[in-house]
Amino acid sequence: MDIQFIERLEREMEEELPGRDAQFLMAPMERQQSFDIPDDHILACVVALIFPKKKDWHVVLIERVSDNPNDHHAGQLSFPGGKFEETDYSYQDCALREAEEEIGINGSDVGIIGELSSIYIPVSNFLIYPFVGFMGDDPEFTIQRNEVQNILEIPLKHFLDNKNKKKMDLDVRGQVLKEVPYYDINNQPLWGASAMIMSEFEQVIKKII
Repeated sequence: MDIQFIERLEREMEEELPGRDAQFLMAPMERQQSFDIPDDHILACVVALIFPKKKDWHVVLIERVSDNPNDHHAGQLSFPGGKFEETDYSYQDCALREAEEEIGINGSDVGIIGELSSIYIPVSNFLIYPFVGFMGDDPEFTIQRNEVQNILEIPLKHFLDNKNKKKMDLDVRGQVLKEVPYYDINNQPLWGASAMIMSEFEQVIKKII
């Protein structure tokens, strides 16, 4: 494990984060503005979990099941995560609990590197707190089938390659969004809030490599 990479990343995340400017690089045109966060927003937490595999750092993405009527993001790629519960000790605790449930890891095996900028999602009314964590070499994952359809292990360098950043028109509940930026993940789009979170993480990584 390249522990020096983790140490550089940890130090960089203690500095001022790129924030919305970085998020907006991968935001749909309709999202490239600040939104007032309503008092009844729902707290949620996610974790960008990185680990070394075949000498490269990878990050975990999940493909959410497509037939969950209660999931505003059904069928989409995202980071492991979910709603904050009253039993969660902290936002970090929430992110790790959700990762345990969705991809079968042990939260105690995860080292939290830092926290990225929060992001509000109007369509679901979620206010998301994203964390970055790391695990040891090539961890084993177990899918929670009622929420997760697939687990993807993507090299971090994939997100640094501009040829994997594309745009598409997208029909979202009858509304057509034009030229939505996304990361091409094996011919599947990582877009919306997840892409915006990844965009900020990408900018942080670029500062240390």
